[in-house]
Amino acid sequence: MPLAKKIRNKMKIALLQLNPTVGDLRGNSDLIAGAARRAAGADLAVTSELALLGYPPRDLLLNADFVERSWAALRRLAQELADLPPLLVGLAEPNPGEAGRPLFNSAALLRKGRVEKTFKKTLLPTYDVFDEDRYFEPAAQPQILELGTAVLGISICEDIWNDRDQWRHRRYHTDPVQELVAAGATAIINLSASPFTAGKQIHREAMLSGLAKKHRVPFFYVNQVGGNDDLVFDGRSCVFDDSGRLAARAQGFEEDLIVADISLPSGIVASDDFTPESEIWRALVLGTRDYVHKCGFSGVLLGLSGGIDSSLVAAIAASALGPENVLGVLMPSPYTSPASIEDATALSQNLGLKTITMSITDIMKSFDQELAGPFLGRPKDVTEENIQARIRGNILMALSNKFGLVLLTTGNKSELAVGYCTIYGDMSGGLAVISDVPKTVVYRLAKWRNALGSEIIPTAVLHKAPTAELRFGQTDQDSLPPYEVLDDILERYIERHQSREDLLALGYEKTMVERVLCLVKNAEFKRRQAAPGLKVTDRAFGSGWRMPVASRAW
Repeated sequence: MPLAKKIRNKMKIALLQLNPTVGDLRGNSDLIAGAARRAAGADLAVTSELALLGYPPRDLLLNADFVERSWAALRRLAQELADLPPLLVGLAEPNPGEAGRPLFNSAALLRKGRVEKTFKKTLLPTYDVFDEDRYFEPAAQPQILELGTAVLGISICEDIWNDRDQWRHRRYHTDPVQELVAAGATAIINLSASPFTAGKQIHREAMLSGLAKKHRVPFFYVNQVGGNDDLVFDGRSCVFDDSGRLAARAQGFEEDLIVADISLPSGIVASDDFTPESEIWRALVLGTRDYVHKCGFSGVLLGLSGGIDSSLVAAIAASALGPENVLGVLMPSPYTSPASIEDATALSQNLGLKTITMSITDIMKSFDQELAGPFLGRPKDVTEENIQARIRGNILMALSNKFGLVLLTTGNKSELAVGYCTIYGDMSGGLAVISDVPKTVVYRLAKWRNALGSEIIPTAVLHKAPTAELRFGQTDQDSLPPYEVLDDILERYIERHQSREDLLALGYEKTMVERVLCLVKNAEFKRRQAAPGLKVTDRAFGSGWRMPVASRAW
């Protein structure tokens, strides 16, 4: 059959943008089944990468029983949906060969009540948060699905990220898209679980548009949505026609379903806001909500200091979970200013939070008395400041235990980078909501949130000098460079991988640069013990950060 005639034949493809939970085979099956029934008018429905397992399953993949149970769930799903059109479902497939890794990252075709065939992923990312070479064997050849008169090239996530015209330095020698087109594919389908970082969707869409235009084939891209541990997935599944035109886009940061025809792709292009503040806010809200709910909790608590960080985290938590499920705890000390208490109280009232106030003054005195002997003859220093933070951490953890609430830590990326935080103190908790948000971006997010309507974060919080209030007159800049300077150095060093020499060439003082880089290195032992944080930048302190603790290099 002539190629042009194949393209003119109508075939509707449904992209199922779902929010799976890692390891929840029953729940994920129900999600997929419900979406497949809503898409019953399409000729083919497609889930995201490893949707049946939830992404990323990490070392659950080393559990043979888990993989076996996933295939039992897949077969049940096939039987349950036997009356529906074909469905492509992402999951891990055992490797029957004697050599290679034990699994394939696959998409299984369900049709007429059975698992008809599978399609395997070719490119296996092993960088940043990805570690797929640990588990999977790559596909040996292009993966083509002939469905009716359509010839569909099946690809999985990384398979589309290696075009020689779009990447100056390619990670792989193979270009699966080029191979699929050479094998006769007249449309490309991609099952993805592509984590969110600010600005990534603009790049994704430019890449997909370029691929569609270059190869003159439509692209159907379906992405996971939701939060799983430190990763947030923004969805935004999309379709491009063979001229590179955006033909359809799903909602960002929520479940959705889009349908388009391969002959003349056209659908709803969901409106979106690609400004960094909007994207990061929505990612943090979604990540917080899913982390709490998927871990089996209903609510959270956090310490409210009257500062910008705790104010922003409280606003995110209230948006994610509802203010009725957020408990704010005020813990003033002799160094806490009246203004800080006023600001924390005003914030709580603006958000409608429940609060508890517990002074730590008497507890501090008891520590001073008990430690007076061992500390005799030694001046007060950061030790006493850290004790205050640890008193607060203990109180918050006690309340967390007693009330069954997840404790949110409120430290930002700038502080975590240089160790301006107290291990077992303000670092205590179950989720570090803004640990990948630099201090300057914290202020931008707060101002952006206030601009949406009524003032949530008190204006005074935005304008006062940041301080931990662990001694009289203390400000962050007693110990750190101005945040505008610090954040620029940190971004260049951490995210752009610029060296000390690169930073010096920009005109930064040698003493400042060496001090900041030394602080980053020396704080590694703290970060290794920190609560998981939500990734929103290209390089976060989490699963993609693998620095040694005992090291002399910096």
